[in-house]
Amino acid sequence: MTDIYEHIMHYKKEGKDCVLITAVDKTGEGPVEVGKKLLVGEDGTMIGTVGGGNLEYHAVDKAGTLFKSRQNVLEKYLLNKGEVVPEAKTLPMVCGGVVTLFYEFIGAKEYVYLFGAGHVSQALAKVLKTMDFHLTVIDEREVVLEKFDGADRKVLESFATFIDNEPIRDDSFIVVCTPSHKYDYHVINKVLERSLKPKYMGMLCSLKKLREYIDRTYETFGREIDLSNFYSPIGLDIGGGSPEEIAISIASEMLAVSHGKTGHKHMRETADDKHRYWED
Repeated sequence: MTDIYEHIMHYKKEGKDCVLITAVDKTGEGPVEVGKKLLVGEDGTMIGTVGGGNLEYHAVDKAGTLFKSRQNVLEKYLLNKGEVVPEAKTLPMVCGGVVTLFYEFIGAKEYVYLFGAGHVSQALAKVLKTMDFHLTVIDEREVVLEKFDGADRKVLESFATFIDNEPIRDDSFIVVCTPSHKYDYHVINKVLERSLKPKYMGMLCSLKKLREYIDRTYETFGREIDLSNFYSPIGLDIGGGSPEEIAISIASEMLAVSHGKTGHKHMRETADDKHRYWED
């Protein structure tokens, strides 16, 4: 059993998701005892067992769906085809017992990539780490990166090169606040060029710089490019201009996107009172 928990700690350290499946109840015959566990990693690794056979096959398949929903689930199974037990799924087995499995999703609430380790990123990290967000911060300035506190990973590398060298998770959050708009554009363009699929991509910049960037983006990628998940100016329109206030604004916007909430006024909707002015 120690191996399972060691692997859980390894997954958490590496920023990888896993599902722990535990047999929590059993009546009658069957290939599993209460307390048996199976750990399924997002990389396909399996450690332990909940009895093998069709029960385990179904359990692994069910665990695979939880990497998307990121939820815990309790399910009861009848191990006897052709019979029915209330609230139990019947599996093609002949044991005749009833087993209840608890599926525990273990992973970060969201995965965030912070491009730039400056004051706003540092303030944002302090907010997000209170909510179990997994943070990777990327910067090519060693002195600035060394002082950054709260990241799960700190990567000393040029911003665009990081995207070339490492996969960015689908449905992740990308926050771009590098020390230069030139680098900001490099990051966003690289994401678009590689057709990555973040849930959220926000860039810290002025309206003037944003207009210049949007014009250049259309020239490079055409006007059909999908910018629906691009948020700039970044954050919700709640006022304030200090790094801490900006961080609260950005974190609020990220939470709204994470929870699928609408009705909030985003900063990207404030320019000339037009929504997504780059589509006008």
